[in-house]
Amino acid sequence: MSAVLPPAQGPLGQGPAEGGDAVDTISVAQLEMKGGGGFWHDVLRRLRGNPTAWVGAVIVVLFLLIAVLAPVLAPYPETALPGARHITPTHIPGPGEVDGFPLGLDRFGGDVLSKLIWGAQASLLVGIISTALGLIGGMLLGLLAGTFGGWVDTVIMRLVDIILSVPNLLLAVSIAAILGQTPSAVMIAIGASQVPIFARLLRASMLQQRSAEYVLSAQTLGLGRGRITMSHVLPNAVGPVIVQGTLTLATAVIDAAALSFLGLGGGRPETAEWGRMLTYAQNELAIAPWLAFLPGICIAVTALGFTLFGEALRESMDPRTRAR
Repeated sequence: MSAVLPPAQGPLGQGPAEGGDAVDTISVAQLEMKGGGGFWHDVLRRLRGNPTAWVGAVIVVLFLLIAVLAPVLAPYPETALPGARHITPTHIPGPGEVDGFPLGLDRFGGDVLSKLIWGAQASLLVGIISTALGLIGGMLLGLLAGTFGGWVDTVIMRLVDIILSVPNLLLAVSIAAILGQTPSAVMIAIGASQVPIFARLLRASMLQQRSAEYVLSAQTLGLGRGRITMSHVLPNAVGPVIVQGTLTLATAVIDAAALSFLGLGGGRPETAEWGRMLTYAQNELAIAPWLAFLPGICIAVTALGFTLFGEALRESMDPRTRAR
């Protein structure tokens, strides 16, 4: 079924607006969500045909499996120090130097391979949960500001500006210090520090989408503001937010390590976590550079996986590419 739209009117109804002389024809089916989850079905279909999405998904799933199966895959328990007797003030055994420790030992005498496996569990847990908290909080604020505008937008954006005036890490340190020295406090602190980023990004994306032609067409067809926002504007505006969420995962892991280094993360120094391993390895760069190289590679590859998958998801949700 098609609806013929009248020419768009200029300000105060003073004749057709610029570019509104032609009669636009639009299919209602393009504005309404198709049955059976049509929008997300189309997104998943496009993802399946995108090689970038497959590469990102394989990396993410691989590290998630390592995190879940850490108790089975790790040769030693998380806080075990089986190689402490091999550590001296001037020498830390590297990969292959001591039997039973293929990736060497750390400064505490722990097995680096086991620490990397257990670190996948700890680091991904902190990164994913904290980013999810920031994403949810930021999207709620951005959705309210982008939908209602006016004084609601002004109040929310001024609040966001105040939070942004405080350095990200300093804000996380302050929140973690108030909540206590626990992993949960670290997740909440890092997530709260990320809320303004997502809020501003979603608001800006929604304001851009609100001026698109398909919004005017939907309004002409009589669709309400809430339906237009949730069914059309938000799905088209959320792509950049998802991509930003993938990019903040590595930052969240590093922030968690920084909080742990300051004594706000709880646990012992030898606790396995990629960011914490990277932090403590800085003192051993001269004699054991692999202690920084290996967890750094894990962080980089994991962030790459989320970034590739997020970028592919953004392209799949982009209305310009979906129309092809």
